[in-house]
Amino acid sequence: MTLTAASTGRRMTFVCLLSTLTLIASAPRALAQSQLTVVNPAAPAVPREYRTFHLVNTSQDAENDISTDLRNLLPGAKIYRVQTQGAISILGTADELQLAQHILADIDRPAKAYRLTFTLNDSDAGNPAASRHVAMVVVIGSKSEVKLGAKVPIVTGSFDDQSSKANTQVQYEDVGLNIEAWLDTAGDELRLRTKVTQSSVSDEKSNVGIQDPVLRQAVLDGSANLVEGRPLILGALDSPNGSGKVEIEVVAELVK
Repeated sequence: MTLTAASTGRRMTFVCLLSTLTLIASAPRALAQSQLTVVNPAAPAVPREYRTFHLVNTSQDAENDISTDLRNLLPGAKIYRVQTQGAISILGTADELQLAQHILADIDRPAKAYRLTFTLNDSDAGNPAASRHVAMVVVIGSKSEVKLGAKVPIVTGSFDDQSSKANTQVQYEDVGLNIEAWLDTAGDELRLRTKVTQSSVSDEKSNVGIQDPVLRQAVLDGSANLVEGRPLILGALDSPNGSGKVEIEVVAELVK
């Protein structure tokens, strides 16, 4: 009975030892399996398409801003501006091309044009003398100019290059009325910048050269907000001939 119990105890010890060795041998394999990273299969590539959009109503100055806008909103697409053709080429997915089309439809719109009518009211000693009207059409974001008068020659220099004839250089100056107008938007109002120049030839003689005329000039340069259809007085300036004043008024009307 004692030998049987001892034998049974040795078998149990051997089985326990064998189980322990099995656990120790299988532990690294279980640890390695637990450290395996599950890799998901790569998503299929989204097909890309190519399309060219032609800008119809946008000036060349604004094309660069439009290209920057598209690059910021479509970072995954390839965008190239073709300046000579007034176009933008885009390589992207169908969704990116559709979004680009919506963006360009909102941006590339015909610019509004307004007819600006300037009224110059002349007065002498506070009494109305005469009124002049000058009208021009200005497109939002651009400039228009009107010149009324003559060109006066001014000798700027002469030299004799060892010949019997003198070579005289002449420069022509605009004399009369010159109106420059820039129009832009400021919210619901129109932002107008104007430069009104009125000049004339004086009866005085120049002390530089007897042939050089003396020009008198008055300039009004400033900015103002306009409301469509509502006249606005831009300012007043002295007449170039030294008598009286000129009051300048402007009104804007949408060209349909």
